[in-house]
Amino acid sequence: MGRADRGRDTRLPPVVVGGLAESKVRRVTAFIENNLHRELRLEELAAVTHMSRYHFARLFKRATGVSPHRFVVRRRIDAATALLTESTSAISSIARAVGFRTASHFATTVRRITGMTPSAYRARRAVAEPPVETPPVVAADADEKIPTLPK
Repeated sequence: MGRADRGRDTRLPPVVVGGLAESKVRRVTAFIENNLHRELRLEELAAVTHMSRYHFARLFKRATGVSPHRFVVRRRIDAATALLTESTSAISSIARAVGFRTASHFATTVRRITGMTPSAYRARRAVAEPPVETPPVVAADADEKIPTLPK
């Protein structure tokens, strides 16, 4: 180490042994999250990291423990289950919103991963988490003065 190098940190960023660098995993997962609504091809994911699709798939699996396809499907189902519990949208529109072409493929995949159909999942979550009741809004009469807060 020469005089000019003293005191400077010359180490490389941490890398998962045998897998993708953490920064590349973050970049790919952000790309996946932002594009769940459409078809994601392995070539696109590999292009985000500037790798061939075969090399990317191998390193992605080493870094995350699952193949890119399984990772994408799992993220789609996670997003769908959140929508099933938080919205009253039709199941077919939720399926399209998270990137499934057909409601039947969506239902099959949800059932395989969660153990229940989308409608059963929604019904079970609705019973488990009752909606928060808000007090009713009462309109004031035209001649009634509405109190204002002091400034």
